Parts: sequence; structure tokens; C-alpha cells
Amino acid sequence: MEFIRWGIVGVVATAVHYGIYYLLKEFVTPQTEFWLNIDYTLGYVISFFGNFFLSAYFTFHEKPSLKKGFGFGIAHAINYGLHILFLNVFLLIGFSSTIAPIFVFILVVPINFLMVRFVFKKR
Repeated sequence: MEFIRWGIVGVVATAVHYGIYYLLKEFVTPQTEFWLNIDYTLGYVISFFGNFFLSAYFTFHEKPSLKKGFGFGIAHAINYGLHILFLNVFLLIGFSSTIAPIFVFILVVPINFLMVRFVFKKR
């Protein structure tokens, strides 16, 4: 059940992340590599906060704390690095800026589950 709850939270966080990225890239910023990275980062940061509280309360039935927030932040800093790395690799090899994030999510999401689970369930 924990994995299913994590999946629900992940879908919501991913939808928020991608939605913000897509809206920014399509309607606000120029479609250059620099701005695509900024748009992607803003989507990631905004979805991060909702993801933390939903992960704590809904997925792992734990109370959020500064210590868990710090661990979650470290896990997501690593996760963010993987996101940006793979986004740029996919853009470099010719994927469209609309499709590239989807392949990033497919690669990075399982790694993120393991890191976040460790933060909330160390015992």
C-alpha cells in the first residue's frame, strides 16, 4: 500500500512539475536551453514542497519534521541533479522539449522512491 500511496503522490507532484514547466516554456520564456532548465527547475521546486507534505502525511504516515525535511531535501537535491542531467542529455540527442521530461521521469522516479523511503523509514 505504501508504494501505491507513493505512486499517487508521485503522479500529483510530477503533474504539477510538468505542468509548470510546460506552461512556462510555451507561454512565458523563450525555448532556449538556458530557459528550459530554468522552467524545469521552477516546476521542480514548486512541486517539491507539496511532495514533502504529501509524502510525510499520506504516503508514509509520518509527521513532518526539520530533520525529515532536511533528509528529503538532500534526497531531492540528488534527484534534481539526475533530472537536470538527463533532461539535458535528452535535449542534446534531439528529443523535443515537450517529450524529454517524460523520459526523465521514467528513469529517475524509481531512484527517488528508494531515497525518499529511506528518509521517512530509516528503522
